[in-house]
Amino acid sequence: MQKHTGQILISPRITEKGAYLSERGCYVFNVEKSATKKDIASAVRTIFKVTPRKVTVVPVPGKEVQTRGKNRVGHTASGKKAYVYLKKGETIELM
Repeated sequence: MQKHTGQILISPRITEKGAYLSERGCYVFNVEKSATKKDIASAVRTIFKVTPRKVTVVPVPGKEVQTRGKNRVGHTASGKKAYVYLKKGETIELM
């Protein structure tokens, strides 16, 4: 089943590392768990009208957390993040 391009890219990851990388032409996004590199590249191409040079996908594991009050253990959600490298001279305006 083909996903809509708006469902593949969930949000940009706004962090210090992401800001550092964006100056060098690499942007970081939270992506759908089932998204492939080709899906992510085509979504970036259609949404932002830029050409991705390389896409790297990294799994983000969920973590155990202590709940408040009842002293039980819960889990945060796991997911995926993608590093999208653009061609020289192209940028994405995130803010």
